[in-house]
Amino acid sequence: MKRRLLLPVAVLLLATAAPARSATVDDVRAQDVHLEGTLSSGATYVMDVPAGWNGTVLLFSHGFRPKGSPNPAQNVTDAATRDLLLKDGYALIGSSYATTGWAVEHAVPDQLATLDTFTDRFGAARRTLAWGQSYGGFVTTRIAEHHADRVDGTLSVCGLVHGGVANWNNTLDPVFALKALLAPDASIPLADFPDQATATAAAGALSGVVTEAQNSADGRARIALAAALHNIPGWNDPSQPRPAPDDWTAQQANQYTAVRGLLATAAFSWRQDTETLAGGNSSWNTGVDYAKLLRGSSAYDEVKGLYKAAGRSLKDDLRTLNKAPRIKADQPAVDWMSRTSAFTGDLTKPQLTIHTTGDALVPVQTESAYLRAATAGGSRNLLRQAYVDNAGHCTFSPAEQLAALDTLEHRVDSGRWGDTGADTLNSRAAQADPATPARYTAYRPAAYPRPYDLAHPGDAYRP
Repeated sequence: MKRRLLLPVAVLLLATAAPARSATVDDVRAQDVHLEGTLSSGATYVMDVPAGWNGTVLLFSHGFRPKGSPNPAQNVTDAATRDLLLKDGYALIGSSYATTGWAVEHAVPDQLATLDTFTDRFGAARRTLAWGQSYGGFVTTRIAEHHADRVDGTLSVCGLVHGGVANWNNTLDPVFALKALLAPDASIPLADFPDQATATAAAGALSGVVTEAQNSADGRARIALAAALHNIPGWNDPSQPRPAPDDWTAQQANQYTAVRGLLATAAFSWRQDTETLAGGNSSWNTGVDYAKLLRGSSAYDEVKGLYKAAGRSLKDDLRTLNKAPRIKADQPAVDWMSRTSAFTGDLTKPQLTIHTTGDALVPVQTESAYLRAATAGGSRNLLRQAYVDNAGHCTFSPAEQLAALDTLEHRVDSGRWGDTGADTLNSRAAQADPATPARYTAYRPAAYPRPYDLAHPGDAYRP
């Protein structure tokens, strides 16, 4: 990241509505500006423009916020990264979204309105890069595919680049396996929730079953099988000691914690809110061969090892799973999710994606799903993907984030990617911020188990 000399801070500018006088480009060159306001949608925005602005604006899309949670505007991932980017002269902007939850119909318009507001107040940027974290990576990729005229390049950070249909389908798989193998006769709904109370009760019931199952070798093997269908890694939290590659017991213990987290959030509560928006259940597992899905999982060897240690037949459980009654989707809900939340793979501007290898919430295999879409969509040459060797969701250091932005900026300026290997990215990271880790690694994720994109007509729902 190029270093630029900045002038001293002269003023702090705050606004909750349109200020009486807009800052001019000359103002920005002379002083740091912090600006807050409200869009016509009701979403709020925040902007930080440093003295000596270098002409590049970074449009940041924040991650998923459950319905009813605090919803402040956000223009960067974390405070340390913000300080480094401002020191380098970048303008940082971003909005809240007008709604929380699966806010796809508001997020992109709110972000573009924030960009318009920035241009009105500070003048046109020399370069605009859109970037986003987690759900914000999904929002950013929507901008890349549908509003490429507004940006010069995009960066998805641990993003949901597999799209909404694939996300909710694969969120269904582990809970389906848990119920079918651990509580086949229990009345625990997995979809079509009429309200949050029903979803919460279902989550609590299945969580109790899983807690009890963790006390036996048979139960632990089955929990590992369910985790494997979602590609939950055996090291998924930086606070966990990293297990040895063949320490199946430690890996399963780590997965168990992640499975409990999935039950408490995305699998039930977040699903119910999204079903309300979609007008029904957009997920299905009709026609799914779970034995085939397991064979493609990154945790297949672990599952085999745990079943062997428990003295239990994996084939028998997979047969049970494949014979269990399936869940059908509501076609109008599938149509809504496909229209609003599935990708075409048609990029016209460069996109870089980065992902940690130990992500349980948005597993790294989602990157394979977007690579598949971009290849079919004819834009493979515009896409680059890089990986950081760390556990957790979006657990990147400031140095690693700056290296990614620098790599994207180089592609925009030069018209070619050049070397985007781990050594080059780590060198850029060390130069950008020697105080924080640089852990890019050569890595190739397994195929995403149940991809869905608009470049593959065969992905369409068939009851």
